[in-house]
Amino acid sequence: MPRAKTVVKKVETTPEIKPIAKQNPFQSFFAKFPKVKMPKTIGYTPIMVTLLIIAAFFLGMLLDKVQYLEKNGANNNALGNVVPNQQQQGTNPNQPQQPAQKQDVAVGHFPVKGNKDAKVTIIEFADFRCPFCEQFFTNTESQIFKDYVDTGKVKFAFRQFPFLGPASNVAADAAECANDQGKFWEFHDFLYKNQPSETDTSMYNTDTLTQDAVSLGLNGDQFRSCLDNKTDDNKAQADYTDGQKANVSGTPTFFINGTPLVGAEPYSAFQQAIEAALKQS
Repeated sequence: MPRAKTVVKKVETTPEIKPIAKQNPFQSFFAKFPKVKMPKTIGYTPIMVTLLIIAAFFLGMLLDKVQYLEKNGANNNALGNVVPNQQQQGTNPNQPQQPAQKQDVAVGHFPVKGNKDAKVTIIEFADFRCPFCEQFFTNTESQIFKDYVDTGKVKFAFRQFPFLGPASNVAADAAECANDQGKFWEFHDFLYKNQPSETDTSMYNTDTLTQDAVSLGLNGDQFRSCLDNKTDDNKAQADYTDGQKANVSGTPTFFINGTPLVGAEPYSAFQQAIEAALKQS
């Protein structure tokens, strides 16, 4: 039996056609030039460190400037409250101005503390709502009384200078009403010991101050009538006018034998001024 013939069919294959890359016309042009090696890129860390150092330097300068301005502002306000609209042209509006040297100032109508024949007289102009006046009362006055008033070397007088608004006038009138009943210094001490913040005026009204007066032993009806009718308001205003004549521009202002000392200064400043006045007497 004949073998079957295997027929092998030849399959023709189509050759693979590779796409021709599109040639960039500029490629051949730049290929003529030699290649230049670029330097390695500098890391970001050194740059950031440098920028941070520069920023810190300028920030430090800015903070120093702010602190300087704040310090000057604090120094300008540390001596005392300032009378508004009474500053002379060319002066610092935040700084109580020193009156001219040696003012002729009377002791006023309130009881004077100390020996009436003392060689040195201290006269204080103050507002019962002034926080710097309270600072003097709390930190300095008692030491002056102990060393000089109680020993007969100094007599101390208080005069009113109410300029911090209507509540200051009420407090001043209340002190006058207390003085009518022989309780000025008791009421003086009470007002400073219980002084609220400068923005809080809630206690400066007839009802509250009358209750306070009664707690100090004053006749409530008499005190209320005096305060409601402003019986002694002219006395408080007379003190204020005398202060203006003596060139008082802020509180507290003191006259030590006529020589002014402005602000809630430390005890050492008063001690120096008092000793100088004693030597000159």
